[in-house]
Amino acid sequence: KWVEALRKEYNRIKEEFLRVSVDEERLRKRGNNVWMAAADEKYAEQYGPDWKTLVLCDRRRWDSLNCKLFPKTTKILRSLPGDPVVEAFFALMAPNSVINKHSDSCNFILTSHLALQIPESGNNKCRLTVGNETREWVDGEVMLFDTSILHAAVNETPKPRYILMLRVWHPELRGVEREGIQLTFDAL
Repeated sequence: KWVEALRKEYNRIKEEFLRVSVDEERLRKRGNNVWMAAADEKYAEQYGPDWKTLVLCDRRRWDSLNCKLFPKTTKILRSLPGDPVVEAFFALMAPNSVINKHSDSCNFILTSHLALQIPESGNNKCRLTVGNETREWVDGEVMLFDTSILHAAVNETPKPRYILMLRVWHPELRGVEREGIQLTFDAL
């Protein structure tokens, strides 16, 4: 249900993202860790230097500064059916770049991509490979996959690719399991 709800809000999310992100200087002044590469050296090496994020939610903790910049998107995400969001961030993939094959070794959370602004959308120039299956990002569409499986990405265009990435609870987790994992997140 939450995937369909997210897909229906594509136009509102995209409009707000484009309006706010066009003024990068204002975004950097008012935001928190805007367009940052992976902090962990291991992940930065795996993803490559051309993958950057703007975080709205990390381990179920909402970033108050960034959420103020994107109030419509934040409201939409916080109201998704089933309260699935564990992490939420906008992700930028630089022009003519790759994200190296990697795994997060974590299958209690699934990953979702809402394609916001895909250069040459529909022309198979921006692709995600999970295991042996490759799909292209298409504006307005949602992908959902298990990042414990090796995955990689490519942007073969001269423009950046933008998605809204959600990390969501695996649907087979029980409430008590979510609570236990959240306790671990809180301790970290």
